[in-house]
Amino acid sequence: MPIVRVEMWPGRTHEQKAELARAITEAVVRIAKTTPEATIVVFEDVAKENWAQAGVLASEA
Repeated sequence: MPIVRVEMWPGRTHEQKAELARAITEAVVRIAKTTPEATIVVFEDVAKENWAQAGVLASEA
């Protein structure tokens, strides 16, 4: 059972996440030769103060 975790900043709409879940599921089914029912997509919104790149918090950039 493939599990795909998507971590991103908050702000995407329900509709955007639904579209992304469909697209990811379709790709995993096609490439990994599995089924939609066996494919899990987990979204986690990460606040900018909990995300850093190149040593700088995103909330400070």
